[in-house]
Amino acid sequence: MADITISDSTAWNKVQEKNQYSLAKILGIWVAAALPMAILGWVAYPALAPDFESDPIGAAKTRVALLTVGLIWMFVLSLFILYREEGNLRWATIRRRFWLNTPRDTKTSEPRRRLWLWLIPFALLFLASMVTIAPILGSWWLAVLPFFEPPAGFDPGELLSSPEIQAKLVGAWDFLLLFAVLAIFNTFGEEFLFRGVLLPKMGGIFGRWDWVANGVLFSAYHWHEPWGILPLMVGSLFMLALPARLFRSTWMSIIIHSTQYVVFIPILFAVLGLT
Repeated sequence: MADITISDSTAWNKVQEKNQYSLAKILGIWVAAALPMAILGWVAYPALAPDFESDPIGAAKTRVALLTVGLIWMFVLSLFILYREEGNLRWATIRRRFWLNTPRDTKTSEPRRRLWLWLIPFALLFLASMVTIAPILGSWWLAVLPFFEPPAGFDPGELLSSPEIQAKLVGAWDFLLLFAVLAIFNTFGEEFLFRGVLLPKMGGIFGRWDWVANGVLFSAYHWHEPWGILPLMVGSLFMLALPARLFRSTWMSIIIHSTQYVVFIPILFAVLGLT
């Protein structure tokens, strides 16, 4: 497709309606994201990590590094799909295809800067869901499906909450750097693939409920951390997929997704003895 600039709502809508994905293609892309992450989390990690009981820090670094590799793969996969579809990786093409634009009016599809203000309630709701709804759903999820309980050393959140491990992490700058790389690709790898590649092309199958299907697929892709699939569902549906679809802007979900580090980074800094 030739590189174009969307200057009016009619052209914008026509571009979005073209070449919608089939269900098979949607699921194929989902598998291309979920399967490598599952292999890294459940096969590569036990094979490569040191024994958790004797070296919990080494095990934690190995798990974070492996998951980072998977997230980088998703970022590369997104650009590969874009190149196959569009024939180039120019910024204008990436911006158009991945909805990296000013939020658009829900009725006219025209860009409106004031719509950025919607980031405030969505971001606050996202953070609130992480500390309220998600733990409740997580307890229920594991009560119903106890075999999803994370084995020792598999859940980074539990690692950071352990006083013994916290003591050993003080001054571990390499872990901070590794976490920073993971954070970047956790946001852009996942958002580029799910909201950039998939969401604009799911309407042909799911119609106006494409954002619901997108949010479910995003949660379900977390087979590398299956204990988090249900807890992620609310945030994935209503605070990531919905605003991206509602305002035709992946920047909305990227920014909202990034706000989770408002919680994680101060905790990590405290663990590393940097506060």
